[in-house]
Amino acid sequence: MTDLTTPDSPVRADGARLTWRSGGETLVVEPWGKDSVRVRATVLGDVEDTDWALLPPAVAADGDAARVELRADGATLVNGGIRVELTTSTGFSEIVGYEVSHCDLAFYDADGRLLLRELDRGGSLQLRARNFRPRLGDDGHTLTASFESDPAEKLYGMGQYQQHVLDLKGSTFELAHRNSQASVPFVLSSGGYGFLWHDPAIGRATFARNRTEWHAESTKQLDYWVTAGRTPAEISRAYAEATGHAPMMPERGLGFWQCKLRYWNQEQLLEVAREHHRRGLPLDVIVADFFHWPKMGDYRFEDEFWPDPTAMVDELKELGAELMVSVWPQVSLESENDSHLRRNNLLVRADRGLDVHMSFQGPSTFLDVTNPETRRWLWDICRRNYGAHGIRTFWLDEAEPEYGVYDYDAFRYHLGPALRVGNVYPQAFARAFYEGQRADGETEVVNLVRCAWAGSQRYGALVWSGDISSTFEDLARQVTAGIHMGVAGIPWFTTDIGGFHRGEVTDPAFHELLVRWFQFGAFSPVMRLHGDRLPRQDVAAADGSPRLPSGGPNELWSFGEEVYGVLERYVHLREALRDYVRDAMRAAHTDGQPVMRGLFHDFPGDGRAWDVDDQFLLGPDVLVAPVLAAGVRERDVYLPAGARWTDAATGQVHDGGTTVRAAAPLDVVPVFLRDGALPHVVGRTTGRVTGRVVPGAPSGGPVATESAVAEPATTAPTTAPTTAPTTAPTTAPTTAPTAAGPA
Repeated sequence: MTDLTTPDSPVRADGARLTWRSGGETLVVEPWGKDSVRVRATVLGDVEDTDWALLPPAVAADGDAARVELRADGATLVNGGIRVELTTSTGFSEIVGYEVSHCDLAFYDADGRLLLRELDRGGSLQLRARNFRPRLGDDGHTLTASFESDPAEKLYGMGQYQQHVLDLKGSTFELAHRNSQASVPFVLSSGGYGFLWHDPAIGRATFARNRTEWHAESTKQLDYWVTAGRTPAEISRAYAEATGHAPMMPERGLGFWQCKLRYWNQEQLLEVAREHHRRGLPLDVIVADFFHWPKMGDYRFEDEFWPDPTAMVDELKELGAELMVSVWPQVSLESENDSHLRRNNLLVRADRGLDVHMSFQGPSTFLDVTNPETRRWLWDICRRNYGAHGIRTFWLDEAEPEYGVYDYDAFRYHLGPALRVGNVYPQAFARAFYEGQRADGETEVVNLVRCAWAGSQRYGALVWSGDISSTFEDLARQVTAGIHMGVAGIPWFTTDIGGFHRGEVTDPAFHELLVRWFQFGAFSPVMRLHGDRLPRQDVAAADGSPRLPSGGPNELWSFGEEVYGVLERYVHLREALRDYVRDAMRAAHTDGQPVMRGLFHDFPGDGRAWDVDDQFLLGPDVLVAPVLAAGVRERDVYLPAGARWTDAATGQVHDGGTTVRAAAPLDVVPVFLRDGALPHVVGRTTGRVTGRVVPGAPSGGPVATESAVAEPATTAPTTAPTTAPTTAPTTAPTTAPTAAGPA
């Protein structure tokens, strides 16, 4: 195929960039990264070079350049493994009485297999695949982009929605953020493609059997990105190249994080860290949660309760832990910074009614972090009031943002109406800290964020699943949420272990849930204990004025000795997994691979792997089958075909492509290891390995241990539970996937 320009073609080529104009529409199709293309269209104008999430593509190497062919009926663009056909038509329409033109798009892989096609006009139906409708009194349009649907495909991604659904085919999604909902509009198809809806507008996505539709309530242009890949790993790699790689997870992100709602004074927080140290419990991060400040928007410690933050941070470092502090984007009307922010237009504006956005603990408004000046101001004050004390890890809460009422059309940002740009907010919030910290010389950035959008990963965003309830149903939803977040390009994911709402400290039913959630957390990308435990504790200042209450105790030792014995084992397990988790994080950083992933990611040739919604892989080699219901003491586990699997609790080896019944007493989570990975795991369900790693043991091979003997389960654990290694290899074997979709 050669570059060809002909006056007979309605499509024009500028290199490999193809443009079609007619009927008031401008359509642009161009290469955008390896095996990928970007499609944009607008009405009566030129397409805009918006950079909401997509980065400029790398310059193609010699021999990799895209090729185009222009024809009288359209054009063809080939970019590596993807081919786009533009088919045009022009003719007199008797219905309207004048000439009309169309340009239809279809996407194929390198083998000529159809991946995706715009919706056909349907003859007399006169359907529009790119349907722009003007918004009265607005300079934008509502937009619906429609595609023909393959009923057999399976779909994954879209971020985090609180539902226990793995295959998203047949689902519909609000394209908007809420507390515990992070809308990341990227979907991976078992048919061999990935699709990014590159538009931060509030809207809707529907994956029906008869049609796929993407809808924006208010937008200036159509903008989406498509990549072709033989495997999910290839698609993930291309998506990370297009929207940015996560940084390398800092070392403090690999271990255990301790948190509760809320440590309300300095001595209380320090005493928890000291107790961890006395008990020999690993602790990487401990958290000062919200309302450690005088008023929301002050962005500083309240002196009465936190008299010497520098000394606190220094002592924590001596104990081997770091402090994370909560930062909300809300500003109280009583904040010492409110007047400055209003005078300089650094706040979100309500387009109607009172300019109050939320009223938790008093009326407040949100910072407009879509404004670069706001981002600079926010980091500057946090640098002075937190960074100066040695704090470098931040909890960016309320990042959706969480309006008191989700009337998205009531608010306006620096970048435009919330209806048009609202979904970019959490990405901009994370960006404020990442860019500020990097400019100040910080090289190891990880900040906890309650929401995300496409591209958030490149700003060091560790996303957690929001204020979910303490139920087994909610626990099950976190398994699919973590898988979908990984597919959507957000590899750093965590949850409130035990759930956030309504966990009663003395309730045996909650104890069982906590243990099962703790086991899930030990194998999550980041392990973090948090929650608003009951009963709460009232808090007051020395003058008797009330402060926000504190939740009940939420430390490992808060739930009784029997529970503590299990939690202690699993927090040591997490420490033992540090090397392995580090390798998985490195693959996310360098290669765009999810840390927590569905079985289909590594085993796309196994049709059953695309449907398993209650198991996951941590990295390539550790299969986890968490217990997701009360009273369960054994469960079925599907082992994907293409590998052999070792039961970490029993040492028994199983062929892949089979379902096994695994014992799951309360202190055991079923875990299986792939193809002899982590070969030093020799624990049993009635015993465990003791000992420590001998320095100098060969990397990636069997690890020599001292006193590596099985002891009775009644002995107090000193290192790791029965389901995990005492260390992990620095590299992990991987079986190359063989197909893009289920067999």
